[in-house]
Amino acid sequence: MKAILLRFGELYLKGDNRYIFESMLISNIKAKLAGLVYKFEKTFGRYVVSEYDIQKEDEIVDRLKKVFGLYSISLAQQVDADAETIKNLVSTIKIKTSNFKVVVKRADKTFPISSMDFAKELGGIILSKNPDVSVELYNPQTTINIDIRLNKKAYIFDDIIKCQGGLPLGSAGKGLLLLSGGIDSPVAGYMVAKRGLKIEALHFHSYPYTSEEAKDKVLALAKQLCEYVDEIKLHVISFTKVQEAIHVHCRNEFMITIMRRIMMRIAQKICLRDGLGAIVTGESLGQVASQTMQSMTVTGAVVDTLPIFRPCLALDKEEIMEIAKSIGTYQTSILPYEDCCTVFLPKNPVIKPTLEKCEKEEGFLNIEQLVDEALQTEEIVTLKRD
Repeated sequence: MKAILLRFGELYLKGDNRYIFESMLISNIKAKLAGLVYKFEKTFGRYVVSEYDIQKEDEIVDRLKKVFGLYSISLAQQVDADAETIKNLVSTIKIKTSNFKVVVKRADKTFPISSMDFAKELGGIILSKNPDVSVELYNPQTTINIDIRLNKKAYIFDDIIKCQGGLPLGSAGKGLLLLSGGIDSPVAGYMVAKRGLKIEALHFHSYPYTSEEAKDKVLALAKQLCEYVDEIKLHVISFTKVQEAIHVHCRNEFMITIMRRIMMRIAQKICLRDGLGAIVTGESLGQVASQTMQSMTVTGAVVDTLPIFRPCLALDKEEIMEIAKSIGTYQTSILPYEDCCTVFLPKNPVIKPTLEKCEKEEGFLNIEQLVDEALQTEEIVTLKRD
């Protein structure tokens, strides 16, 4: 019978609370496979998906590859963990490369033959059926794996498919991602989700200075992230009046810094209102003027009760772009629609702002009123994986 063998990674490092992480991972796996017919089984150190429609196998694999917490999966043949049964199956294997190796693992130590002795015996059977190939122990082109588990089943496979790794989604709490239409912020959302943080998202638009296409672009990015996080609640807020007020009352070079400080204030209010434990941004150190150490210190200073996560901080642009391509957001991110951060963009933004100078500029604004009025424009869109 065909089966899919599922392996988890970091959960091995957890102590007495490992069952909590495992429970979340199993729940996330079942949510990802919703709508499909299958049998799920837990055996020590592994999960098994079986009794599924073979026509749906590729779809099941694609969904499982996007489950945070799973390290790898293998398409396997499942048989009873009986030596003769395993040997009969192995005798049907056709090796398509010039050399091979057999690896036997026994989670079930009651199996009567040692791993090394059984691997030698099975290798001999394969050689007898494939006379034109040879055994290569150190750099084999094909590895035949036999995994004998405590559920008294054995799994025979020749491929290991890498998954996302990380921690089960939701195991690290919930956070709010500042989602622009650029390359970096979707990557930041993916990266913290991989560490177990369930995310909602906040997007600022500046209609009519930005187009409806720019807003649709962000909706598309959030939808693409749902492939990994299943569902995102997207908070959409008009930032037009805030930007107009800053443009009129504050020095031009401070516009980006003050704008981001007000964004952070709004994000913190949403987090405290909705029970979200962190703010997440796509900032990368030194990438632009608003992402210098001094700029991030000043913009972060208005957040006094929550951590700010910056998972892209130490990545260069090429690294961020590679992740964006791998998760499918890159082509959407480069669509030529402006976001609110490019509206009224100063020619020479301050790159080393001080808190004192920023607070002086903000003294010309009614910050609380601007924040409250912006929050009144909030729209919430809930997006789900197809």
